[in-house]
Amino acid sequence: MVDVIEVQNLKKNYREMAAVKGISFKVKQGSLFAFLGTNGAGKSTTIDILCTLTAKTSGTVKIAGHTIGTGSANDLIRKKIGVVFQDSILDERLTVYENIWHRGVAYGLSKEEWKNNYRFVANYLHLEDIAKKKYGKLSGGQRRRVDIARALIHRPSILFLDEPTTGLDPKTRQFVWQAIQKLQEETNMTVFLTTHYMEEATMADEIVVIKSGKIVAQGTPNQLKERYAYDQLSVEFNKAIDGAKYLSSHPYTFN
Repeated sequence: MVDVIEVQNLKKNYREMAAVKGISFKVKQGSLFAFLGTNGAGKSTTIDILCTLTAKTSGTVKIAGHTIGTGSANDLIRKKIGVVFQDSILDERLTVYENIWHRGVAYGLSKEEWKNNYRFVANYLHLEDIAKKKYGKLSGGQRRRVDIARALIHRPSILFLDEPTTGLDPKTRQFVWQAIQKLQEETNMTVFLTTHYMEEATMADEIVVIKSGKIVAQGTPNQLKERYAYDQLSVEFNKAIDGAKYLSSHPYTFN
């Protein structure tokens, strides 16, 4: 598979503080990639750089063949990616339908393109029952479904998910995760997930574990389990794999 994301010796400093300390990794096209770490590890800073929202201090980042920070690369990259942020950026006064409509207009979608794309996201994320509700009146789980739909309305080839299930109840987490998996498997979309939930990371094709701005482990779930066979990381991976099996084998739908 082709590398759709390439990060080489990426660094980000905020005055005297080094948030990201020379990390390197690659993400294959069509894969599910997990960036695992605790709060403050450098996950969100890295994803902000990859999404062209924050300038890097040094290093090289290529997204879909375009090098961030060169010429018109950032604009081209933004057309290729969708982003689900930790905190919502949608208008609470508008309905679900209206919010997604305005996002489609911002991307320059024609009326026909928007209709087709809306049917696509509504099907995956079960929006029919909440389409006419104001975003501000939705539950946390419903909001997250809409946030993901907003990120997908222009049919990006890469989807960034910055801790998308944090704060959600277990059943809603289960639904959101299964919708993401189905989307990735059926459309060959590349999904870049940041999370601090080990069981979510273990369902990825590859995992990078980051701590204090540095990569401390990298590989497939099985490789990491074998590589750290005698320490706490392996114990945590064993527990997480059991959790991942539960999430995958217990389909959940909204009534």
